[in-house]
Amino acid sequence: MAFFDFLTAIDRYAEDARSVARLNERYRMLIRPLRAEIEGARVLDLAAHDGRWAYAFAASGAREVVGIEGRQVLIDRFAGFPAGRPRDKVTLKCNDIFEGLRAEVAAGQRYDIVGVLGILYHVMDHFQLFRLIRKLGPRLVIVDSEFVIGPNAVIRVMREETDNDLNAIPNHEGFARTLIGVPSRKAMELMAEVLGYDCDWLDWNTVPPDRRGPLPDYYREKFKRRGTCLLRPR
Repeated sequence: MAFFDFLTAIDRYAEDARSVARLNERYRMLIRPLRAEIEGARVLDLAAHDGRWAYAFAASGAREVVGIEGRQVLIDRFAGFPAGRPRDKVTLKCNDIFEGLRAEVAAGQRYDIVGVLGILYHVMDHFQLFRLIRKLGPRLVIVDSEFVIGPNAVIRVMREETDNDLNAIPNHEGFARTLIGVPSRKAMELMAEVLGYDCDWLDWNTVPPDRRGPLPDYYREKFKRRGTCLLRPR
């Protein structure tokens, strides 16, 4: 049984086998190889959605997981996750991730690991995001994002609809669109370098071809491709 298979008992995922399969493949790359580092860690999960990755961190041995999510309706779904110790170790806070980060910094909070999973390409202020994360003192930052394909350090600016709960939240109440920026890998590496991080990329080509079906965005040939890097302080 794969880790996220329990989601099939939850209404949101019951008829969405492809999403569960996708989460399982991402878990195999993003969480399982890092279990030794997650064990006993205090983890911050940014844009936590319904708490699925926060739950995965908790189930992988984190002593505490705090998630920041901008949509209360998504946080409310977490009550449907299996009761028990993993869920009990998770606290989800409803806030904009930038405001939430500033509040954590102001309160003197420290985290061992920060998850930036599926949110970097839904924001514009990438460098400010990582500056705030740096102030929390993590020894590991996990970044999973879309990245512009190409050799240059660029950020591609686009509009995004805010009524999709997989997209950015509105900048102001009632705004139907917001601006987002998709960085290139080189841009990500430069941000990491300036902030004193080593940036190591995971190799998604290690996933066997017969398991790549739910992961087409990790293998695109044009414009942008999803990828994952691990940031560790030098």
